[in-house]
Amino acid sequence: MTSENRLVDEKIQALNEMRLDSQKGGGQQRIDQQHSRGKLTPRERINLLMDQGTFQELDAFVTHRSTDFGLEDRKFLGDAVVTGYGMVDGRQIFAYAQDFTVMGGSLSEVVGQKICKVMDLAGKSGCPVIGLNDSGGARIQEGANSLAAYGDIFLRNTLYSGVVPQISVILGPSAGGAVYSPAITDFIFMVKGTGQMYITGPDVVKAVTGAEVTHEELGGADSHASLSGVAHFVHDNEEECIEAVRRLLAFLPSNNLDESPFLPTNDSKTQGNPQLRYVVPDEPNKPYDVRDIIDLIIDEEDFLEVQSRFAPNIVIGFGRFDGRTVGIIGNQPAYLAGVLDINASSKASRFVRFCDCFNIPLVTLVDVPGFMPGVDQEYGGIIRHGAKLIFAYAEATVPKICVITRKAYGGAYIVMSSKHLRSDINLAWPGSEIAVMGPEGAVNIIFRDQLNASEDPESLRHQLIQDYQDTFTNPYVAANRGYLDDVIDPAETRPAIIKALNMLQNKRDSLPAKKHGNIPL
Repeated sequence: MTSENRLVDEKIQALNEMRLDSQKGGGQQRIDQQHSRGKLTPRERINLLMDQGTFQELDAFVTHRSTDFGLEDRKFLGDAVVTGYGMVDGRQIFAYAQDFTVMGGSLSEVVGQKICKVMDLAGKSGCPVIGLNDSGGARIQEGANSLAAYGDIFLRNTLYSGVVPQISVILGPSAGGAVYSPAITDFIFMVKGTGQMYITGPDVVKAVTGAEVTHEELGGADSHASLSGVAHFVHDNEEECIEAVRRLLAFLPSNNLDESPFLPTNDSKTQGNPQLRYVVPDEPNKPYDVRDIIDLIIDEEDFLEVQSRFAPNIVIGFGRFDGRTVGIIGNQPAYLAGVLDINASSKASRFVRFCDCFNIPLVTLVDVPGFMPGVDQEYGGIIRHGAKLIFAYAEATVPKICVITRKAYGGAYIVMSSKHLRSDINLAWPGSEIAVMGPEGAVNIIFRDQLNASEDPESLRHQLIQDYQDTFTNPYVAANRGYLDDVIDPAETRPAIIKALNMLQNKRDSLPAKKHGNIPL
């Protein structure tokens, strides 16, 4: 072996040793501590996320530059985040995974730079970016540099919003300013027991307000799934959670110019399903589960529900019709009669806007008695929040298909993808009702004097209600005006939707020239 060859071999050996060192994170002791908490290391997480052998790491040899507070003696190759790109089901994605074993996953200036680099590459390449979050927050020793790094990340979250899908996975603490990057992203996954998000921790809450609350109560997965609505998906462990991220990605396009992945189905696109005729009860106030309808009309009964525990009076999620992804919104009569309230309006409007960003058609299933009445709702801003849903549907230019299954009353009829908000195809089942309000309320107002003067007001009320239903609330009145495109046999719902989607696949719609609208946030 020549001296030149020996020198090359030594350099290669040194490189390999450095790479192995960079993969050790904060050392075996801290890795063991991570495992003892039921948590995986960043590379273990990335290996679960990406197809085997496809991960290409970036910036493995980066170290922080701080010399304050003894940090010059605490340097780790790669610092507190692992970044890079790879494949999920053969499609390229970018990802970063914070490393809690290195200084608690704290965000240094260079950690922020590493994250910004993969976000920029994702934006340029038109690929989803996944953040695996497990961090104690800003690196206090770096002061303003750490805060600036957060600002740089927030900027990119905002600039690439609607350009590439952004997904946050909360696998450990995410506190203070660190929560705002996930909040800007499209979807947030959390793991029970380990994933936590809050602006201020329990100690600060107690000092300021006197309230005692645990970390899990304040910012745990269950709280954010059911109370705040911050979390879209919650899972019991990291393996299950990361597999769910892969499932979500299978429904989404890589960017705002690509089509969603196509998944062939054996389900017929022309054959109806008679079971649909009997899902909705004849009684107007009897509950049923709208997910029963969804399962019967989509491909393979494969419905990915989003925010299932928050505002359950409306159901949102992804399904497929004839192999192609659609976003589905449905009032849920099984909870609060499917009424629209503050939380339901906000939940649905953001979902509509996400689908519009990424050219995902919308299918809306309507059975809504109106908006939720009450002092709390009015003071909480139901007007403003309900207007979000109007704005979202009216602004959306993707194919929009609406099916009224039972009732559509008042302003809620207009809000739920009505013809008046540029919906493309609006259908109704024969037993559906479209009216300003329910027949009983309408009769009590319109015929108040006659009822008060009647010797048998109950008998008269019953007759008037029947007459009102026959004359005004059936779907043919709206169909006569062109507000409905067709009244269909419920059994034919799936074929009708597929035909409409195929017809609309090259749809082009536009908005007036402007910088952007001013949605009532």
